[in-house]
Amino acid sequence: MQLKIDLHVHTNCSPDSLITPEELIFYTRKRGLDGVAVVDHERFDGALKIAKMTDLLIIPGMEIESSDGHIVGLDIREIVPKKLSADETVDRIHESGGIAIACHPVAFFKGGVGKHTNSKFDAVEVINSSAIPFEYSVKHAQTLASRLGVGSVAGSDAHYGPEIGYAHTVVNAESEIDEIISAIRKGSCQPFGRAIPLTMRLKKKFLMLGRRRV
Repeated sequence: MQLKIDLHVHTNCSPDSLITPEELIFYTRKRGLDGVAVVDHERFDGALKIAKMTDLLIIPGMEIESSDGHIVGLDIREIVPKKLSADETVDRIHESGGIAIACHPVAFFKGGVGKHTNSKFDAVEVINSSAIPFEYSVKHAQTLASRLGVGSVAGSDAHYGPEIGYAHTVVNAESEIDEIISAIRKGSCQPFGRAIPLTMRLKKKFLMLGRRRV
């Protein structure tokens, strides 16, 4: 079975995201996705809440701010502290039963792990729809994944509902989280996606400014 999953979505449990649980479910269905990974900053309770609201696949995860850059942990079962080194963060993700993804590792202004990405990671986020410059990010992240011999995945890095699904990963697995995680670990997946349009980015910024004034 081939599943289409956006592996990088933030909800309004993250302070920089506008996406409500209802919007996440709506846009996931609208984009024809089988599911998403909800990776709010330093917490995964929002993902668990949404999973109870829908029959869509919701993979719980976190985007963790290590001292060397941001790392996504998928299918983790406990909070991983901030500001550990990249190596320590990956170890803690694995100890929690999850997999570690180097998200937007070479994109500008996004705090990726860059040179600290190594073969301890289970995958590299080759396509991140929010990355700037987009083509540069894709090219160099793919080179990095190939050099390390790890899987390549994609996620929109959505913080605004309509951004969901601009990138997705096709995973060759049955529709169970354990199977999906195992397939990503084995590299049985393929990234697809494109950049979020500038007009959509600007609308998100405008809406975020409006929310801060309230």
